[in-house]
Amino acid sequence: METTMVLADLDMRFLTQETMPTNRDPGQFITELCERVRRLMDSHRHISFEGIGVALPGRIELPSNRLAFAPNLGWKPVDFRKPLEEVSGLPVALENAANACALAEFWGGLHPESVRNLIAVTVSEGIGVGMILNGQLVRGTMGMAGEFGHVTIQEDGPLCKCGNRGCFEVCASNTAAMRYFNESAINKSDKESTIDPNFDLILRMAERGDRHASESLDRMAHFLGVGIALLITGLAPDMIVVVGEVTRAWSRVGPIVNEVISHRSPTKAKTRILPGASGMHPRLRGAVALVLQKHFGTINFI
Repeated sequence: METTMVLADLDMRFLTQETMPTNRDPGQFITELCERVRRLMDSHRHISFEGIGVALPGRIELPSNRLAFAPNLGWKPVDFRKPLEEVSGLPVALENAANACALAEFWGGLHPESVRNLIAVTVSEGIGVGMILNGQLVRGTMGMAGEFGHVTIQEDGPLCKCGNRGCFEVCASNTAAMRYFNESAINKSDKESTIDPNFDLILRMAERGDRHASESLDRMAHFLGVGIALLITGLAPDMIVVVGEVTRAWSRVGPIVNEVISHRSPTKAKTRILPGASGMHPRLRGAVALVLQKHFGTINFI
C-alpha cells in the first residue's frame, strides 16, 4: 500500500507529486509523513501554503477528528490532524477518501450543474462510498455515514476484515477479483496459475482473453451491480461515478453492472452510472478540494 502527496495550486493543478510506502505501524507512518511534509514545504519556500487536505481509507470521527474506522488498514483510532498541524503550522482537513472523490467530482467533474445528488463508489482493495445529496456532503452525526462497503450483500459470504460476512467490498473489490481468480484457476496447469496475481495482471490477462481472469471480472461486476442497485433503490441519485482501476475494463464490466441494476432496482430511478475519468486522480483532487472549500466552497455537510 502506498501514500501519495501532491502540491497543488488554486486551480487544482499538481505542481509536484511523490509517493511513499504506507508503513503498517500508524505511529511510524505519521512520523514519516510529517517528515515528508516538512521537507516538501522546505523545498518550496517561495510558495504561500493555505492548508493540508488528507483523504483517508476510513471514516473520520467528527468530535475527535481521528481516523476511527479503517478495517483495511487494521489501525485503531489515529490522530493525523494534530501532528500534521504541529509540523506544518497549517490547518489540516481530514476526510474519508470516497467523500473526497465525491467532492472532486462535484467540484471538477464534467457533469451538468444541475447534478445535485452524486455518489462516488471507489473500488480498490476495499469499496468506499461518498454521498453528496441535495448539494450536501453526507457524513452523519459522528462521521460514520456512508459505509456501504460494509453492508452485507451476500448472506454467509466470505469473511470481511471488519468481522462481518458477505460485505459489498469483500464481494466486489479488487481483492475479491483476485480471490475469484485464485479459486477459478486453482486447477490450471500452466505457469500463470502459480502467480500470485495483482488486479492489474487480472485486467491484462482478461484483455488477452484468459478465461479465468475474464470470469473473475464478470463475478466482480455482478456484485458491483448488486451493491450499486442498493444505492440506487435507497437514494436515487442523479449520478453514480465509479472510481478505480476497474474502469479500465468498463466496456466489459459496465454492461454487467447495468444488467444487474435493471433486475434489482425496482424503482427504475434514472440514475446515470459513469466510470471516473482515467488519470484524474480523484482522491488527490478531493484532498485539494478540502482546502479550497474553506476559502471558496459552497458545499455544506450533514
